[in-house]
Amino acid sequence: MNLKTTLSALALLVCFASALRAQQVKAPVDTTITSTHSVTIKGQNIPYKAELGFQPVWDNSGNPVATLNYTYYTRTDVKDNQTRPLLISFNGGPGSASVWMHIAYTGPRILKITDEGYPVQPYGIKDNPNSVLDVADIVYVNPVNTGYSRMVPNAAGEMPKRDQFFGVNADISYLADWVNTFVTRHNRWRSPKFIIGESYGTTRVSGLAKALQQGNWMYLNGVILVSPTEIGFDFAGPVEIANRLPYFAAAAWYHNALPPALQNKDLTEMLPEVEKYAVEELLPVLAKGGYASEAEKQQAIEKTAYYSGLSERTVSQNNLAVPFNYFWKDLLRDKEGYTIGRLDSRYKGLDIADAGERPDYNSELTSWLHSFTPAINYYMSEELGFKTDLTYDMFGNVHPWDRSNNHTGADLRDAMGMNANLHLMVQSGYYDGACTYFNAKYIMSQININGKFSDRMDFKGYRSGHMMYLRAEDLKTANQDLHDFIEKASEGIDQGAMYK
Repeated sequence: MNLKTTLSALALLVCFASALRAQQVKAPVDTTITSTHSVTIKGQNIPYKAELGFQPVWDNSGNPVATLNYTYYTRTDVKDNQTRPLLISFNGGPGSASVWMHIAYTGPRILKITDEGYPVQPYGIKDNPNSVLDVADIVYVNPVNTGYSRMVPNAAGEMPKRDQFFGVNADISYLADWVNTFVTRHNRWRSPKFIIGESYGTTRVSGLAKALQQGNWMYLNGVILVSPTEIGFDFAGPVEIANRLPYFAAAAWYHNALPPALQNKDLTEMLPEVEKYAVEELLPVLAKGGYASEAEKQQAIEKTAYYSGLSERTVSQNNLAVPFNYFWKDLLRDKEGYTIGRLDSRYKGLDIADAGERPDYNSELTSWLHSFTPAINYYMSEELGFKTDLTYDMFGNVHPWDRSNNHTGADLRDAMGMNANLHLMVQSGYYDGACTYFNAKYIMSQININGKFSDRMDFKGYRSGHMMYLRAEDLKTANQDLHDFIEKASEGIDQGAMYK
């Protein structure tokens, strides 16, 4: 290669590099796009404004270190919002965008799926006649590196340190400040405030309840936990193993895999029997371990097999502690040759080989991503007007995630103790194998350990999985439960926040 050719090649490389820099896709740091719409909810026409925005996360010097993408819906025929509730919505992961509850549960527009939650084509969006927008304004927040939210480089082009965002307590800290700014900017300090989180989002909102109250003096009226995690409570070992059984029974019942005496009962008639056995009989045997007698062990094996739909041999070989992965692989192995889903065990999967200890893939997640990804990209661009080459990250790069020092459940308990107006509702799907409904009941018992929060706590179960709202019947019921909870938690707040 001669000098002229070399110089020409170098020039092309410089031009190409310059073009790449010029084409670098960046998230807006601080901007909003608004549009007006209407939706019919429970037969009533509701006009509303949609605000798709980007609001910064500030460092201690007042410089932006990240920008969070949000979508804010406000009902426009309400003249004074001082008594109108504000619902602040987060999803989980960690690393998941707010897309799930946004366009499938509480928002005014939801994706097109079958009544049982399966994808249909052509993909699209439709009105949600069950949205809670009639009783509350809603903001859906995407934490850093989810949705369109991104970290922001400083003047020197250096990216901020990741550990200020990606961990249990770091996440709560910066989001509490962000919420404070949002509420101030939108003049919502007087409004009753509710926060809702799904999956890991329940860890997030449980911690935020206290962080907002203690650090920002923002007192909430309600916290809603959808398919909650352990939220910092440690119940590994015998308790965790015993708590699996009611979920096993529910999933087996759905697939007609239980003995006739159980299968012929309705689900909600059968489950209390399993719950009672798990707590009162199975748990003591598990706690005894090698000290349990052979008769106790054999009875526990028989009963566990009876309630789970698994064989006694399988239960025995696993020393009463059948792993979740094995249950999803084995329940229908010899009956139909299918696996069942993790997040929603109604969904069936098909593996290459019947043998093995775990399914090849999560059948429900494959189905959901099939539906949600086209819908949210279409919706943001065509209906809300945000034109961009940014990727909407359904699952963003937030790892490694610092899970240490997780005391979020205790934080929520503290917040409820210090705030007589703070109510809690838990929503769980019976067929959720990731965050089981009986674990949800258990964490409620840990929050209400002194028994004095009972009148401010509600549990709602649904005949579906992790995202129970994907089933049309549960979408209607779960939103109505939210309506009722918001109204209940808003009653009497003008009489003072005090214990009587």
